[in-house]
Amino acid sequence: MNSQVHTKPAGFLRRLAAIFYDALIIIAVEMIAVGIVIATMEALLSQGIINYGSYIDASDLLNHHPVWSILFHGYVVFVWVGFLSFFWMKGQTLGMRAWKLRLQNEDGSNIRFGQSLIRISTSLFGLGNLTVLFDSEKRALQDMWAKCQVVHLPKAV
Repeated sequence: MNSQVHTKPAGFLRRLAAIFYDALIIIAVEMIAVGIVIATMEALLSQGIINYGSYIDASDLLNHHPVWSILFHGYVVFVWVGFLSFFWMKGQTLGMRAWKLRLQNEDGSNIRFGQSLIRISTSLFGLGNLTVLFDSEKRALQDMWAKCQVVHLPKAV
């Protein structure tokens, strides 16, 4: 990022709009990820390779089996964390791009994977953004913990 670009901290409403936009995208990505698992299980069932035993269907198995449930939910979390980390390490999610926001270190560089994990674990599912309303530097809780910032990019000339 060019250090001569003047940015200002991102405000609460702009962050909220980007979160909403990204939530819609993440829901779609998760639906595809889960659909792949269900379709694979149904294909294996139709070939006689697996059976659901006492479970009603693939969903019942994936949500109630003691082992498969943990693996499946871990996979869903992995997709969610992977999506956010991938885009945050590039500086912007699609929602952030639409609302002209950028996640960066104070020197303007991209954050690292460890910082993305800190952001996810301290964001309190988005509630960490409420501190933007009270912090003089408009920092969210997750930004403080991960030592990064979300800035509002200027309009292109």
